[in-house]
Amino acid sequence: MPGMGHVSEAHRSAAGGDGSRGQDPARLLLAAGLVNEEVRRLLEPYGFADPARADANIQVMAGEPRSRQALAKIVGELLASVALTADPDQALDHWEQLFRDGVNRIQLFDYLGGSPRMLHLLCTMFGNSPSLAQTLIRDPLLIYWLAEEQVLTRQPSRAVLDRTLRASVSNVETVGLKLESLRRFRRREMLRIGIRDLLRLASVQESTAALSTLAAVLIQAAYEIVAVELRRQYGVPKHRDRSKRLVETGFAVMAMGKLGGGELNFSSDVDLIYVYASDEGETHPVHRPSAVSRQRSIPNEEYFEYLARDLTRALAEVTPEGYVFRVDLRLRAEGAVGRLARPLVGYRQYYRARGQAWERLALLKAWPIAGDLSLGRAFLRMVKPFVLGPRRGRIETKEVAALIGEVKAVKEMIDEKMAGRGHENRNVKLGTGGIREIEFLVQAIQVLCGGRKAAILDRSTMGALARFRRHGILSAGAQAALAKAYVFLRDVEHKLQMVHDLQTHALPESPEELTRCAIRLGYPSRDRRAAMKRFTEDYRRHTGFVRRTFQGLFDRPQRSSLLKAALRKG
Repeated sequence: MPGMGHVSEAHRSAAGGDGSRGQDPARLLLAAGLVNEEVRRLLEPYGFADPARADANIQVMAGEPRSRQALAKIVGELLASVALTADPDQALDHWEQLFRDGVNRIQLFDYLGGSPRMLHLLCTMFGNSPSLAQTLIRDPLLIYWLAEEQVLTRQPSRAVLDRTLRASVSNVETVGLKLESLRRFRRREMLRIGIRDLLRLASVQESTAALSTLAAVLIQAAYEIVAVELRRQYGVPKHRDRSKRLVETGFAVMAMGKLGGGELNFSSDVDLIYVYASDEGETHPVHRPSAVSRQRSIPNEEYFEYLARDLTRALAEVTPEGYVFRVDLRLRAEGAVGRLARPLVGYRQYYRARGQAWERLALLKAWPIAGDLSLGRAFLRMVKPFVLGPRRGRIETKEVAALIGEVKAVKEMIDEKMAGRGHENRNVKLGTGGIREIEFLVQAIQVLCGGRKAAILDRSTMGALARFRRHGILSAGAQAALAKAYVFLRDVEHKLQMVHDLQTHALPESPEELTRCAIRLGYPSRDRRAAMKRFTEDYRRHTGFVRRTFQGLFDRPQRSSLLKAALRKG
């Protein structure tokens, strides 16, 4: 690194003479002859770990003399906004990247000078979320889209999203181009949702709902694209109903997990199950002379396996435009080794003969989101007796013990795996006192008592907790504490995943990264060490309460006041 008396080339040729004296950061751009010590003093208030690199970023951003003058007018506000973020150094790296591909500096600097809100927004994104920053760097015109009225102030409804996406898909002809339009749409809407979340314009529940709605719209669109292409090749799948009429065979995409509950993560796989109406049938040609000769009939079983395979690939395949969603099909019958799609009767037979306790819990969140929604509702009716058991009579002690024991065994396996990785106190989803413990607690109570008291059933965890309080299963204090813990942990999960758009749930080990996580969560950046301390204290407090509540039910069910209240009310 140059000595502290070195004058950089950028500062030898800085435009505008000496600039003002004192701590005005515009001097970085306008004052000639600055030495490293002066650069360091000017950048010191903004929390950069590497002032020399930060200065180099600023000089590249500045460009030629006219744009340098334009940047000088906003550099103070820009640096002040960057200082509030998790990683000020990285923020300037992203600012520099933005200008590598010919973005008009003068136009953008002048625009941001008249829109301090947008300047702050870009700094917030660049210093907190590399994945969102890369979306904007890839398509800088999105800056002006974000500034449009209501883009950030209001989350669009499903109907609006669906209408906008259909218009985009209709502009192209081939399957490949249609799927690329889905990927671009997803990237843009994830930018909207992510920024609203970072700026606290949306609550955690609003963000998870928006993510779930976006996923449902995209999965429906992908299904339609794939189904049209398959019908072009093989015709329409049909079977005979109970009245012996030849009818079209329906296909439904069932959302499971957090998507089924309307509580999707920021960077999450989508858990799906594919179900169709009947194996008893085959495809029938579409009656268009130009198409008949190219179509061959295949059995329904083969057709729907193709449909499931092609839909999964359409969603998960990574192209230069990214992907739509990673897909997890392991919740289907027989897990990873089972058929991708099964008929309704096949699922009925499977759950009657081989269904396990964890599948009862998982199916509480099942919900149809694409394809034939009436078939999806038929699937829900079919699995209800398996999930909830008999609707009348007293709940047997052995039934309670069996379910509690099976769920506890699953959690102990998870705990062992987390301990092996050293993540038992770091994994916000699967670790001690994490999200999964709240979900298991809620789902176990619902499975045990939901058949007799349907009013406690809710696909969302937050909704179920509220119902437990209303029906006397949880006290107001316990419900509030569990709900706060759940929201806190989901917020942490989002901020971890927002960094690189990866499905991660482990808190970082280094103090620096832990501090950055705290600041992304909104802990004040003016004292970064205090932010990390407060965050870790809050994390321990929330996970400690969750763990104690979980153990109260699963380690000592005979003495659990929660279970006694649930059984009494159920």
